[in-house]
Amino acid sequence: MELKEKLLSSFMAFEERVDVHSELHDVRTAAIKNFEDKGFPTKKDEAWKYTSLNAILKNDFTVFPKQENAVEFNHVKKYFLHEIDTYKVVFIDGVFSSHLSATTHEGIDVCLMSSALTKPKYKMIIDTYFNQIANKEESLTSLNTAFAIEGAYINIPKNKVADKPIEIMYFSTGNEAALLVQPRNLVIVGENSHVQIIERHQSLNENPVLTNSVTEIFAQKRAIVDYYKIQNDTLEANLIDNTFVSQQKESHVSVHTFSFGGNLTRNNLNFYHFGERLTSTLNGITIIGEKQHVDHYTLVKHSAPNCESFQDYKGIYSDRSTGVFNGKVYVEKDAQKTNAFQKSNNILLSDKATINAKPQLEIFADDVKCSHGCTIGQLDETAMFYMQQRGIPKKEAKALLMYAFSNAVIENIKIPELKKRITTIIATKLGVKLGFDL
Repeated sequence: MELKEKLLSSFMAFEERVDVHSELHDVRTAAIKNFEDKGFPTKKDEAWKYTSLNAILKNDFTVFPKQENAVEFNHVKKYFLHEIDTYKVVFIDGVFSSHLSATTHEGIDVCLMSSALTKPKYKMIIDTYFNQIANKEESLTSLNTAFAIEGAYINIPKNKVADKPIEIMYFSTGNEAALLVQPRNLVIVGENSHVQIIERHQSLNENPVLTNSVTEIFAQKRAIVDYYKIQNDTLEANLIDNTFVSQQKESHVSVHTFSFGGNLTRNNLNFYHFGERLTSTLNGITIIGEKQHVDHYTLVKHSAPNCESFQDYKGIYSDRSTGVFNGKVYVEKDAQKTNAFQKSNNILLSDKATINAKPQLEIFADDVKCSHGCTIGQLDETAMFYMQQRGIPKKEAKALLMYAFSNAVIENIKIPELKKRITTIIATKLGVKLGFDL
């Protein structure tokens, strides 16, 4: 049975399990109908022109794990930011792990989507925010909505600063021959509030896994959100990450995406502006090799005047790896005084590595500052020669140049311990050891 048919046939049983009379019944039904009509995206879809899911979908994915799988902290400690104290929301094969998690309801809510979707005290919040900013026409987002039951629910009330970072961790044990997981995250950050969030999907085995994740982020007036995505998985792991951001006036939201591992990674990142004088920052570093594939698809929709957006994506590709950057800035007629900047810089270390870049600007306002730029090249041989002449071995000189190339994005990391961790991962990817690696 093909995966699409398996999912459609599983939907009724899933709804019975989560309560067919739930208030979300109509939402789920509309979502599965959209997925049934459109199916999985193909390269015939303009947005997926350079990314094919065909090889992945041939796997016989288990839609629901047969059993809960225990994982000990010592086995996964290295994946956490254990140098500092953090809140932790941890899932094993899509199931919440209480003994690995450290959640709270004291002042802020760091808990589970399953609680938010089913408990009466959250009804008003769910009615207001759930599935409100996600793209209801996109088939994979609809598929996630249809089966949405578990993930991280984070609510930072008005005038609150989260006292420590929040880690959202999804582990796949590999106990299933092939597993499909569909986490759903909802993040609400109130007026004048601030939060730092780190998200990671990690396989603990070499069996294939496909993660179809959806995250909705709502930043209210003057809220500050720093969101970090670490993608450094095994070569059998596939991730489709759909993130939707709603910003109110004077808010600052930054999403930093670090793509180092996995078989296929697709990052759909969408920002929507609903107020003046706000700032959106989209940063990314991609360092991949072998036959890995990473696709960044971004949209920033400027709908209000006096707003800023900054996109800076760096890519280093070796062996037969392929990368995609498809970024769009859309400026509506009323969004005067917009300042939008988009940049994609890429280095190809192999003649067989490929990058497809398609920066786009659609501007309907007449008083704006908008620019985009894209570069694709190789390492500067003159700089390499200069460094070697001064006693730096070729391997280290090459690594230093690539690290310098990535450094502008690294410097935007606001958690010192995370900056050290990312620096170490990059050094390891570039062939230089700095003490520990992931």
